[in-house]
Amino acid sequence: MGGDRGPEEIVAGALEARSDEVVPIVVGPAGLDTQGLELIEAPDVIAMDEKPTEAVRGKPNSSLVRACRAVGDGEANAVVSAGNTGAMLAACLLEIRRLQGVRRPAIAVTIPSRDGASVLLDAGANADARAEDLLQFAHMGTVFAREILDVAEPEIRLLSIGEEAEKGNQLTLEAHELLAASDLNFTGNTEGRDLLRRGADVVVTDGFTGNVALKLLEGTIGNLLEALREEITATPRGKLGGLLIRPAARRLRKRLDPDTYGGAYLLGLRGLAVIAHGNSSRRAIANAVRLAARGVEHDVVGRLAERLTDTVLESGPPTTPTPT
Repeated sequence: MGGDRGPEEIVAGALEARSDEVVPIVVGPAGLDTQGLELIEAPDVIAMDEKPTEAVRGKPNSSLVRACRAVGDGEANAVVSAGNTGAMLAACLLEIRRLQGVRRPAIAVTIPSRDGASVLLDAGANADARAEDLLQFAHMGTVFAREILDVAEPEIRLLSIGEEAEKGNQLTLEAHELLAASDLNFTGNTEGRDLLRRGADVVVTDGFTGNVALKLLEGTIGNLLEALREEITATPRGKLGGLLIRPAARRLRKRLDPDTYGGAYLLGLRGLAVIAHGNSSRRAIANAVRLAARGVEHDVVGRLAERLTDTVLESGPPTTPTPT
């Protein structure tokens, strides 16, 4: 029931993703037209403007919570939602739970850069973080890059205000020191201007900074592509030139379109969860379902559990992020 375009669009995306290997299950109210897909009935709905933790605890039979419970109980291998992100985080923590020793799960977003995709995390699960969290995020991102992006030896960089090691706030300076002392392929800092030029295979930051950077990128890409279209169609000469560059423009739009990946993993859980954009089209939902299936196929959760060794988990006991 999450998503700005209504349940029909979600169902259409699930149908598009269905195959011999992928079997979508829809969670929603009785009577919902699922076009033949299995339905798990859930009468309640969590709205986008509700307080996440209160809504999750107050509506245990909402579609979002029930979908997460399906993964926690083993009814499903992964959950995909375009609903309230904060509620999704809270429901995952309650129903799926963290991997042992993980302080804070992180949202891992694929960035479609010019020289190949990279992953940015955290992209919004934790507004505040410690240096030890960023070290864990880097290990999570390494598994993501290997299993999902097919990068054999992922390069890790830390998002900061300059490439020099001494640049950044206190969190960045402390995280730089931890990353440099780790066994990761850490090559230093990167800047926001390099994100679309593939600043690294894995770019690590706190959730506040990552979310601001992600939404800035999405807004910039969308507005530039729209401005280009308006300029091309504004004059007869522009329309003629547009015919000549149409193939290249379509390739560029496809490469930069967020719908290509459909969603972002919430890493650090005992099961797989994919958070889709609230305005997701059916194509985006289909790709989010495929992304979830790819994570199951590559056993991302198991790989993370292996990667996060006792040495990595010395940062202290888990803490609960504040859903936003």
